[in-house]
Amino acid sequence: MKLHAISVSQYRSISSAKRIRLGRSTVLIGPNNEGKSNILRGLVLAMTILTRDRQRFMFGRRYRTINSARGYNWEKDYPINLQKKYPNGETEIILEFTLEDKEYDEFYQEVNSRITGNLPIKIGIGKNGVTVSYHKKGKGSASLSKKSPQIADFVSSRIEFEHIPAVRTAQSAQDIVSDLVNRELLGIEDHPDYQNALKKIEELQKPILETLSVSIYQTLKKFLPQVKKVKIELPQAERMQAFRRGTEVLVDDGTMTPLQYKGDGVQSLAALGIIRHASDRTSGGKKFVIAIEEPESHLHPNAIHELKEVIDKLSEKHQIIITSHNPLFVDRRAISNNIIVNDRKAKPAKNVEEIRTILGVRASDNLRNAEMVLVVEGEDDIISLKAIIQGYSEYLSKAIENGSLAFDSLNGGTNLSYKISLLRDAICLYHVFVDDDRCGRESYKKAKDSGLLEDGQINLAKAYGRNESEIEDLFAVDIYKASIENKYHINLSIPKFRGKKKWSERLKDVFDAHGKPWDDSIEKDIKYMVAKQVSLNPKEATNVQDKLIIESLINALETRLREKEKAQQDVSVDG
Repeated sequence: MKLHAISVSQYRSISSAKRIRLGRSTVLIGPNNEGKSNILRGLVLAMTILTRDRQRFMFGRRYRTINSARGYNWEKDYPINLQKKYPNGETEIILEFTLEDKEYDEFYQEVNSRITGNLPIKIGIGKNGVTVSYHKKGKGSASLSKKSPQIADFVSSRIEFEHIPAVRTAQSAQDIVSDLVNRELLGIEDHPDYQNALKKIEELQKPILETLSVSIYQTLKKFLPQVKKVKIELPQAERMQAFRRGTEVLVDDGTMTPLQYKGDGVQSLAALGIIRHASDRTSGGKKFVIAIEEPESHLHPNAIHELKEVIDKLSEKHQIIITSHNPLFVDRRAISNNIIVNDRKAKPAKNVEEIRTILGVRASDNLRNAEMVLVVEGEDDIISLKAIIQGYSEYLSKAIENGSLAFDSLNGGTNLSYKISLLRDAICLYHVFVDDDRCGRESYKKAKDSGLLEDGQINLAKAYGRNESEIEDLFAVDIYKASIENKYHINLSIPKFRGKKKWSERLKDVFDAHGKPWDDSIEKDIKYMVAKQVSLNPKEATNVQDKLIIESLINALETRLREKEKAQQDVSVDG
């Protein structure tokens, strides 16, 4: 089971946000004060009522409390401009769940009714209380609404809900952790040893409570002669709950310190870490729906990256819904998983450019329509690799032609971290192909350590039999030999060019052996000449022993682009 869609109407600034589809990971983005936080809080309100407050109301009829529902105040949360016109107006939130095949049979067994398609539940909240009902027109809908308690039990037995607010004070983080620990400890309360221990505690407490009862009775009898007896009791349920309260989390990072004294980043990661632990332990296929407001708020950049990794890991098994202003949290693979909330309306993003506009992010013209950017070291690398890729892959050739696969250069390997941080902020997927030399390896390590690059996002120009190599080491000498020899009047057949050094160092040795000048401008010119010759003969350009390197790069690009296409198709089909 998963939460498929949510509709919110007449809640704070939201007049009507209809059927917002929710994927495994959904990001609500948009300008401030346009409603994205209110949509998320509407979700929090509804899921809390459904999964935690069931005991406080009777379905199909209202329950009354001071604030109607935990976290809801009609005077503040029902649209102020409508309160005079509709004094009994209600906030309505519809949660729509999808079931797995086996769950339709389970639904029949538990609710004694059959359904097809999705399972919609409407929650109405007003001054007079809360109503929860099955929300679907047609045959059998009335009888199903009468079974709303069983339906809610069916949903809540399969889904856990957790909310991490934007303002993550020490107490709020501690509350989240305590709540999760509390739920985990519930699992041992039926254990015989635990029950026996509680009985022993009850026996030890009993004489003390009886003595206190007598003492209070003796005092009251003097002033209230009609009092016949006083009895102090500690119900077993309260006793059990007391053992789950007051949890304190201590973190040892050199000094053992309570979590409440750690920074926001540590508190957020701790809360998500315990959620992940709890979700891994859930039995019977129970899933988590986790709502996170502005996960980036108050966090150091490194902590944001760590938090993103934890969120991504959680979304593999569970549902994550977040609000964010940070491009890092945008779903680059399935664009429509990003919900744009603007002018108090919500809709799935259609393309990356739409997301960039709403976040105020700018991308260069050549990257505007790109689904993937291949980052290389120099402009000459773009010339050679573009030709080779087009020569070997029809799929990637079409991607290059329509702009979905673009190229960008570093103009030096040391700029890698800076370049891909710009691409990430411009909401681009990227793949890296750099030289397998000291500079390339160090740049890769720096980017990886900074959380900017994963192993699956890079290929190195690792030539066969060399400790260090450049992209030119992958190319057959005969492709470019004549053009260089004719222009510079050198001989590339001498032993100096057949050594173990990387290509540019061997070429320098050849120039030195011929008494020729050598500098950066000459190296740049020759690299351009090599790239042009490769572009003229792309299928014959690569050394036989090095073809696997090029094939591996092409396979990585194809796989990642196809995965992105599939992710988007899955979202479309799911809708």
